[in-house]
Amino acid sequence: MSGVGKGIATSSIALLLQSRGFKISPIKIDPYLNVDAGTMNPTEHGEVFVLKSGLETDQDMGSYERFLGRDLNSENYMTGGAVYKSVIDRERALGYGGKCVEPVPHIPEEVIRRIVAAGTKDKSDITIVEVGGTLGEYQSVMFIEAARSLKIANPDDVLFVLVSYLPVPGKLGEMKTKPTQYAVRTMNSYGVQPDIIIARGEVAIDAKRKEKIASSSGVRIEQVISAPDVDSIYDVPLNFEADNLATIVMKLLKLKAKKPVDLAPWKGFVKKVQNTKSEVRIGIVGKYFSSGDFILADSYLSVIEALKYAAYHAGKKPIIDWLSADEFEGGRANVKKLDAYDGIIVPGGFGERGIEGKLRVIEYVRTHKIPYLGLCYGMQLMVVEYARNMLGLKGATTAEIDPKAKYRVIDIMPGQKQKLVEGDIGGSMRLGAYPAYLKEGTVARAAYKAEMVHERHRHRYEVNPEYVASLEKAGLVFSGISPDEKLMEIAELPKSKHPFFLGTQAHPEFTARPLTSHPLFDAFIKAASKKK
Repeated sequence: MSGVGKGIATSSIALLLQSRGFKISPIKIDPYLNVDAGTMNPTEHGEVFVLKSGLETDQDMGSYERFLGRDLNSENYMTGGAVYKSVIDRERALGYGGKCVEPVPHIPEEVIRRIVAAGTKDKSDITIVEVGGTLGEYQSVMFIEAARSLKIANPDDVLFVLVSYLPVPGKLGEMKTKPTQYAVRTMNSYGVQPDIIIARGEVAIDAKRKEKIASSSGVRIEQVISAPDVDSIYDVPLNFEADNLATIVMKLLKLKAKKPVDLAPWKGFVKKVQNTKSEVRIGIVGKYFSSGDFILADSYLSVIEALKYAAYHAGKKPIIDWLSADEFEGGRANVKKLDAYDGIIVPGGFGERGIEGKLRVIEYVRTHKIPYLGLCYGMQLMVVEYARNMLGLKGATTAEIDPKAKYRVIDIMPGQKQKLVEGDIGGSMRLGAYPAYLKEGTVARAAYKAEMVHERHRHRYEVNPEYVASLEKAGLVFSGISPDEKLMEIAELPKSKHPFFLGTQAHPEFTARPLTSHPLFDAFIKAASKKK
């Protein structure tokens, strides 16, 4: 089923093989007909993760980068829409020489071409491909057909891993294997036989049920891997290692490790996660939490993980609360509850809903000296709040909300205006890594310990240059600026005015890693710890 943990399983297998000296190329396939993930609703699909290249992708790409500790290429992500579009574009250009173009074989052939291209560009030893969604869905058929074709062409070089959930119904109190048996039969109906079955569940699978799955599914009992719920996703690779998963993969692929296993850095990080007791309490004020009656933390997944890395490296256990921006609007506004937090984050987002609530939050944390970190929209609203309350520009706002407002302190980037007029929406924002120069003597410069940095972006709006001088005169410092000095990339208040009040137009959370936390999050957590 969707959300069962395929992305973490993929990331964990990749980490274990990388720790043995192999170069790994992980690929995520999203069967959706969206050309990329940029137009997907975050409360339905989760976070949109942006690669260094600027490609908007599924959040699993972020998991791959974090577990492997490196940047991935655009070739490592594909959607059903991108695959079909490539085939149709090739047909329009007579790339098929007048042949009838059909779902089979041409769609699977394009999928295989992309898998090979990703591995070639990475110069990888092993490519790990995750097919998103749920087994049996119509939209996944062509991708499984591509996998089947790969196996036929390379029988010794391809293996299949099925991640399946084994429920323990509350009234029964017994782990049930039948859903997994049916999942295997569904795979078989596509001409695919799993080599390894990862048995997800609330608790570890016992020997009797391993044996039952093995006998009914045609796999060896040692190739049924236990994957119980854990307190931290970073425990998963170590659990897999205990079940010899990487050794089984190498045996099936007839490979030998290129170096002795080295998981010491990872184990050191996991130890910090398990043993840290001193708490730091952070509130995230957003609007993408609600999914029916449930909380969807995946909308801000990279922010959450970046917070965790910085906190654990500072010897702190992060306690993270979700604060809906709506609750701070109008007569319901109870901003005093923010006093309970050591730090507040306003992450990225789009649109008008919850804006006034976020602005009230920002004003309160600024005037009450509560550490604040604004990300993308969080920086823009920080500038809006400052213009309203420190410059006296009543009604100051962003052109995203009111393009005809008198004081548009945040305005659309010149190159973006025509795109909106033409309806050129998907994949057309300012995307990917861009450089910024950091001013000496600023909080940002002290955090990064560098004169120039590169961070990933995803936005259409920027600080309006017409207001920069007056904002600076009123005390706001633009500590990060684009090389051409046209774009304000980081805004802050000096330490003499506030312990930590900083916003960045970028998304630094995308480059935070378990073993290398991000400097801005480190500085934020340090300030939050001092408040406590």
